[in-house]
Amino acid sequence: MAEELFKALADPTRRTILDELADRSGQTLFEICGRLSMKHRLGLSRQAVSQHLAVLESAGLVETRREGRYKYHDLNTAPLRQITDRWPVPDPSRPEESTP
Repeated sequence: MAEELFKALADPTRRTILDELADRSGQTLFEICGRLSMKHRLGLSRQAVSQHLAVLESAGLVETRREGRYKYHDLNTAPLRQITDRWPVPDPSRPEESTP
């Protein structure tokens, strides 16, 4: 799972998509494409954005839900918390946690 997460985060376009979903969750593919084009001047096809979303979804960073004929994309930060929990920073005020 961590390998997919790092792969997903390695691409700047995917990080931009995550930024947009953090700004406004629950967007359709059409809305995401519009924001990438207008706000970030990224001229990506819907197919390209859809492929980026598929990578983000397989890494667990994006969840989708269907309402009628629309598919909405939501940001899921749980995988990021799992990564940060993997390498906790010792509390310097607690000597038993510090390394010799």
